[in-house]
Amino acid sequence: MDATERVADAAAGATAGTREAVAAVVRSDAALLEDDLAEFLGSLTAPAAVASGDSHSLYEAALRRSLYEPVADAVGSKVGQEALPPSAGAPGGDRVPLRPSMVYWAYRNYRGFPDETGDETGNETGNATGIETGIDTGAGDSAADLAVVRRAAVAVRVMLKAFVAIDDIQDGSAIRYGEPALHVTHGVPLALNTGSWLIAAVLRHAADPEVVDSLLRAVESGFTGQAVDLSTRTEQTRAELIAAPVEERAAYWESLAALKTGTLFRMPLDAALAGLRVVDEEQYTLDAAMRQLGLASQLFNDLTDFVPEFGGGRIHEDYDGLSNRVFLELLDPHCSGLAGERLKAYVLGHPKLEPTLLSLAAEAVRLKREAKESVYGVCRSDRSAAYFDLTIERKGHLIDRLHETLQQRNGA
Repeated sequence: MDATERVADAAAGATAGTREAVAAVVRSDAALLEDDLAEFLGSLTAPAAVASGDSHSLYEAALRRSLYEPVADAVGSKVGQEALPPSAGAPGGDRVPLRPSMVYWAYRNYRGFPDETGDETGNETGNATGIETGIDTGAGDSAADLAVVRRAAVAVRVMLKAFVAIDDIQDGSAIRYGEPALHVTHGVPLALNTGSWLIAAVLRHAADPEVVDSLLRAVESGFTGQAVDLSTRTEQTRAELIAAPVEERAAYWESLAALKTGTLFRMPLDAALAGLRVVDEEQYTLDAAMRQLGLASQLFNDLTDFVPEFGGGRIHEDYDGLSNRVFLELLDPHCSGLAGERLKAYVLGHPKLEPTLLSLAAEAVRLKREAKESVYGVCRSDRSAAYFDLTIERKGHLIDRLHETLQQRNGA
């Protein structure tokens, strides 16, 4: 049995006590992130009177309506990923649902858990520029490392919100996570300005040059992927996709998904690894694993458009573009000109629809499993593996459930 298998088996077989202890650390880290986010948001929306000396000026009132309020709505909106529910007596208490961060997983993996520092509670305190902690792994100044990680975690979370604000405009999405999209509540011009402004704000907040560079690469990748996605709505790209062999369409989808969804998975880890100065070999391993998780997640998103149990109110909704993998698997050269309701009728009536859904669901499960195995290979302990599982499986378990649902539906 190799090291990866031992870590995986240890994580799977962890005792209830071990899982509870790890969950407490996850909660503590997530609560710290929520505190930092609140402080960051407060710094963004501080009254302009601080600069102008007039808290009742027309300028301050206009700035609050046109920037501070949209920023607060953008950053404060639901993140969309299953959170740890509030729990009395646990870190974070009963104030808000807590969302673990892969940035903190990297910190725990490479710098240690609280009991390794002599702090049994895990409640490290201090501001993001001067934090006291006893972690010592011989890998640099851990207080400085935690300060970098705290800033990176905030930057990543807010960067994701900025991407959402801009993406919803480009996709014409009126609802995000069950709430009106930012451009619906504040208008397209203000939502676009808010998303762009937030990107600049978090790059400044990240501070560490290596982290900033990693975030800039994520911005570039994300917008590149968005450009390719938008291209699928043009007549020329649609015609080229329909005429291409299935294998080429799948390769097109994979490149697109790696840039868009894959970037969302890679960005937190890339930022953390950059800040912690993790060796290149492990960066490559984790980058590839996050790419796989991104592909698995995008397959899940594509498939839920066909599975009412998971798609909810969005079932059979998005038929304007050809970025959905299911469409790309089923279309043929005779489908030229299909769009909207005609495309919907063609796909839903296709004799290979169900086998295709089942096959792609199995592919998503495989990608997730292989990604997790790769991450286990760089986990420093079974607790680190358990932390990773708890963080990733908030959505990852849905990929397994989707596959099981389709198997039952097809009698497989």
